[in-house]
Amino acid sequence: MSTETPARPSQLTFERVAPIFALTFVDILGLTIILPLLHLYAIAFGATPLQVGLAAAAFPLAQIIGVPVMGALSDRFGRKPLLLISQITTCISFVMLALANSLWIVVLSRVVDGLFGANIATAQAAISDITRPDERARGLGITGAAFGLGFMLGPAIAAIALEFSDDLGAPAWIAAGYSLLSILLTLFLFRETLPPAHRESEVRAPFRFGGLGWLKGSHLIILLLLMFAQQVVFYGFESLLGLFTLNRVGLLGQGVAFIFVVVGIILVFAQLRLIGPLSRRFGDARVAQIALVLVGAGLLLLASTPAEPHPFYVQRIVENEIAKLAPSGTEIVIGSIPVALPPESARGLGGIVWLMLALVPVALGAGMIRPGLNSLMTRREGEQNYGRILGASAAAVSAANAVAPLLGGFLFQQYGATIPFGLGGALMLVLALLMLGIRSERAG
Repeated sequence: MSTETPARPSQLTFERVAPIFALTFVDILGLTIILPLLHLYAIAFGATPLQVGLAAAAFPLAQIIGVPVMGALSDRFGRKPLLLISQITTCISFVMLALANSLWIVVLSRVVDGLFGANIATAQAAISDITRPDERARGLGITGAAFGLGFMLGPAIAAIALEFSDDLGAPAWIAAGYSLLSILLTLFLFRETLPPAHRESEVRAPFRFGGLGWLKGSHLIILLLLMFAQQVVFYGFESLLGLFTLNRVGLLGQGVAFIFVVVGIILVFAQLRLIGPLSRRFGDARVAQIALVLVGAGLLLLASTPAEPHPFYVQRIVENEIAKLAPSGTEIVIGSIPVALPPESARGLGGIVWLMLALVPVALGAGMIRPGLNSLMTRREGEQNYGRILGASAAAVSAANAVAPLLGGFLFQQYGATIPFGLGGALMLVLALLMLGIRSERAG
């Protein structure tokens, strides 16, 4: 028998959801324009590999502190003012990046964005405010779909900007423009989702070093650990996919971009079309478990991709391209990783077909894990605390994002291209077993 409060009418309407989707999409678009280029900013100022790693880690490390604080403040003062503050500081950080004349300004711009830019966590809290428990996974999947669309388009816009301009500041100015647009969307279209009667009477400390008593029961701690662990695996996959495809099938540049577009399309499909019906039928816990199994199986398949380059692969051409574009490679972000190219004599379709098939379960599962886990966590907290719990969830993701490239890069460099994916897949299946002890709490 459910212990949930009686179901209220659905507010998951176009009028309520469209502004949240739009501001999330525009905000992620601005962010993903910058992410692929951060290492270029660092290298332009003569950074060492360690300093480049610092520039890459500055944003997620700052988010570990900033996101829970902003989430707790949104529980007290409402979602709209905190969204505006976070978006304004994000815009400022992009302007700082565009005007940067030293590495430390680059790092500082990322710290400013990380400390105050809790846009996604606050948008997720707003979705939680207006959804019933039985439709929350679907609602959170909508913000995830906005993320997927931004993930697809942002890097393409950055590449086009650099194609027509040699100024590294150009993409940052474009990102600042999109960020300004998200501010206007929030200011004029977003309706406050947390009325004063439902807000916290005071700002609760997001960190309690004497204990995590606000996490009501061990399941929330377990869910946060699950969120952290799965994100370490998935962000490691994202960070290393370009190097892996180069090592296995000889893809570089446009081919890798095409793969990311395909992954983004599958992510959006999973979040818009799959997670809602699956959550209603099986519950959030089982959906998260299914998602973990899909990602785990997909990564194990990916790890077994044969070193068979595509039919048009010419090793000398790829080597020349690497020589010209080395500063923009992912390996610069995570350290100087020597990547063995596949033998030209092994050309065929098997490697690329295997890789694309393996990516399907990875992308499907990835599209459902975070909405499913976040929905489970919000069910175990009162509606006054959605911002705080989703802030803690986002902080776990940020911590994982800081760890994953370094850990994955170390494994890649020391033990070979397939090891990070094989170990990541095995870990995902272990996490799926841990989910067996967690039950969904569905509305009756």
